[in-house]
Amino acid sequence: MAKYGRAASKNVESTMRRRKRGTLRSGSGRKVRSRKQAIAIALNEAREKGAKVPRRRSSRKSAKSRRSRSAKGGGSRKTTRRRSRKK
Repeated sequence: MAKYGRAASKNVESTMRRRKRGTLRSGSGRKVRSRKQAIAIALNEAREKGAKVPRRRSSRKSAKSRRSRSAKGGGSRKTTRRRSRKK
């Protein structure tokens, strides 16, 4: 079973062409130069159109979950005591 559908493949092709021409822009409006970023944009656009593309992997925890964890005091940070220096 294929991970990506034909529509997603076509979308990636056209996006890579846009990148080569220099017309592909990121969300902030800057010109996209990175190949990986261009592919990510293409897959996201394909997802929005309803093409067969796997769900996006979460790269890191959301700010909301990090905030709630730190509020509970269950962080994984080690606390160290400061030693006073003898003079």
